[in-house]
Amino acid sequence: MEADEEAERSGTIGLDPNVTILWAQVAEGQPQMSIDVENRLRPGGIKGNSTVYLGDVARAALRGLGPADPPHFDALPGYDEQRWRFSTASGDVAMQVRSDSYWGFGLIARCFLNRIELTGPLALRARIVHDIAASLGRNPWEAAWSSRFEKTSGATAAEHRAAWEGLIEHARADMNEEITTLTEKIAALRGPEEIEGILDEAQMSLEEARAALSDHNAPAVERALGRATQALVEADPTTEVRSSESAASRSATMTWWDERGKEAEVEASHLLQEEAPLVDLTEEE
Repeated sequence: MEADEEAERSGTIGLDPNVTILWAQVAEGQPQMSIDVENRLRPGGIKGNSTVYLGDVARAALRGLGPADPPHFDALPGYDEQRWRFSTASGDVAMQVRSDSYWGFGLIARCFLNRIELTGPLALRARIVHDIAASLGRNPWEAAWSSRFEKTSGATAAEHRAAWEGLIEHARADMNEEITTLTEKIAALRGPEEIEGILDEAQMSLEEARAALSDHNAPAVERALGRATQALVEADPTTEVRSSESAASRSATMTWWDERGKEAEVEASHLLQEEAPLVDLTEEE
């Protein structure tokens, strides 16, 4: 894997039209998963599969990416089951994640960092990054050993923070813009008494979306926006409303738990069942 790593770009890239490169401190080695004969990620405990420790960052990254093919391991773990590289894609977004130790010979989970590379539309990349940070419940750019983290990644602590926070704020601005757009649509439709009740429901959904956005709960924002959009269409079917780009991207069907009937093929949300806390990313530690 060393030769491939040398070909990777060092440093961090946040708000870029084409690519995002982020580095994250790993806090937990779990979940324990497995790799099949085609080098695809599968649930743990499958007979004949090799073992891999995904870690909390990669788990959050796959959750943020949404429906996707099972990740393919371009570099397989060896003796150290937490050192690997995989790639996957969902819609217009491609993701590559590398896990490697950067101090302590990889003896504990905190010795590891993950390099995350995303390509695709900026709005979708920003939303994924927002969801990763919110799912982790901590600031992923804060390292266990700052100087070694900076040396390995090729970026300073300030650069890491700026890259992550720039994308997070971009995603929040997009969601806030959609809330504003729907609010304006509601105001434009006010008048006829027969649709006032429907518009009130839409307005209530937008208030729920604002509250969810304050809590950095993007999935709840999307659900509330969906309810508001549906109410607006019911109030006036001719009204054009903007649907969320990220929601559209996530509406695809997961391909690795289709009707082939293999026990190893399950939905990603089944692989990653634990509920993760949300974090207020605006607060300093």
